Amino acid sequence: MEIAAASGVSDDYLEPYGRFIAKVTLDAIPALHDRPEASCVVVTAITPTPLGEGKTTTAVGLAQGLAKRGKRPVLTLRQPSMGPTFGIKGGAAGAGYSQVIPMESLNLHLTGDFHAVTAAHNLLAAIVDNMLHHGNPLRLDPRNISWRRVLDVNDRSLRNIVLGLGARMDGVPRQAGFDITAASEVMVILSLSTSLADLRARLGRIVVGYTYDGSPVTAEDLKAAGAMAVLLRDALKPNLLQTLEHTPVLVHTGPFGNIATGNSSVVADRVGARMGDYLVTEAGFGSDMGMERFFNVKCRVSGVYPRAAVIVTTVRALKMHSGRFKVVAGKPLPWELLAEDVDAVLAGAENLRKHIAIVRSFGVTPVVAINAFPTDHASEHAAIAEVAAEGGAKSAVGTYVAHGGDGAVDLADLVIEACEQPSKHTHTYDLDDSLTDKIHAVATKIYGADGVDYLPEAARALARFEELGYGNLPVVIAKTHLSVSSDPRLRGAPTGWRLPVREVRAAVGAGYIYAICGEMRTMPGLSATPAANTIDIDADGNVVGLF
Repeated sequence: MEIAAASGVSDDYLEPYGRFIAKVTLDAIPALHDRPEASCVVVTAITPTPLGEGKTTTAVGLAQGLAKRGKRPVLTLRQPSMGPTFGIKGGAAGAGYSQVIPMESLNLHLTGDFHAVTAAHNLLAAIVDNMLHHGNPLRLDPRNISWRRVLDVNDRSLRNIVLGLGARMDGVPRQAGFDITAASEVMVILSLSTSLADLRARLGRIVVGYTYDGSPVTAEDLKAAGAMAVLLRDALKPNLLQTLEHTPVLVHTGPFGNIATGNSSVVADRVGARMGDYLVTEAGFGSDMGMERFFNVKCRVSGVYPRAAVIVTTVRALKMHSGRFKVVAGKPLPWELLAEDVDAVLAGAENLRKHIAIVRSFGVTPVVAINAFPTDHASEHAAIAEVAAEGGAKSAVGTYVAHGGDGAVDLADLVIEACEQPSKHTHTYDLDDSLTDKIHAVATKIYGADGVDYLPEAARALARFEELGYGNLPVVIAKTHLSVSSDPRLRGAPTGWRLPVREVRAAVGAGYIYAICGEMRTMPGLSATPAANTIDIDADGNVVGLF
């Protein structure tokens, strides 16, 4: 309540979940509308490496650093999926003195939003199979059903399953499968909805499959959208938490960053933009992924555009992009990676240069945040700063893990300065462009591909979607996050390659068409030693091993 009051949010718009978490009702949006809109800052990163660059930690540290400079920042973040939390990643609430608290609640159930998404998604799946069981009056082709089931657990055994085995009353046998909840279209719908009415309308537009003659079958056709909206009514309200230094944080929704939008919710940004003078938000993976969709998809819905973008990098990550080092999960880092090696940093710096250029393509000022580790060397930091300057970006070394907001004041100063620079927001494509032109624009302008190659089925799907009236939707390209290209083995800023599109699907409820490049895992598996093996409760009832 104190955090909300300091941001001008009355208790009338809060629904407490215990002592340290509250939901903010959507009535807060019109109530705060007369307040000035905050300067928005999007936090992105270079191409991810297995070492982790600390994007969430940087976003938290930046918000705390802005507060140290006398500003009133608000942070908006995605909620972590429990699949990665219990898998290989572990907790995702920041690190050290740049964390969101209560950390345990954030990484686990929080206010149950993920469970609501799971329930709403699976209700629609159950209604699909129930319709098939009762004679299939909509003539839905069982071989052309795209709506799978979801679960917020990493479980590779559920990727491909057979439903309806047993007696006749047990349903119609067909092949299906499970995705992780963060990959659900319902999650994206929740993140992009602007109101309860908008949520209800988007749910109704979900396409679950196609009839024998190729016509789409929607959740509205199945009379399922209303019940789904009821399950999601409370989940549409963003969750208010705080950093260790009492900066307000709105945690809401968690769509995947490689196959979906990878950004927190529109309503969280709309609320947060009126709660302070700086709105810091994080976009998933590198600037070619979450930030591209932030501009081309989310900003078009929210109307909240950033004035600056922070690109997070580390010495270790740029050394990895040099291709000179091999890191094996679960084993100590090679000593060569930690030794002073400016040449290796510069060899991997092409990746940083590429991401600076991507940020500039959207018309905003880039700032490079060097997330410092104790094993770094001053010469390596200086090399990164020189590369950033060559690209026209200022940089700051951040020690926010060790020092919280005090370790981010230099970064905060650069962000304040960047927000004062003139900006001209641009998109990669116009919505009136054809779907193929949109995909080509992202592939060539953002990724640096020479062109796009479509498998015949993908080309037919694009033509069909144009005929169905979906041609004015934005596009999302589902590709690896481990490279700017579609090949995870290509490091740096690859050139001389073409984007292969093997499949195209419609997320009509979410409001975009997505092209699938390569093999996308929408249901992760567990490693040989998942994080779940070390998470427990001690004798006093405290969670241990989560961080």
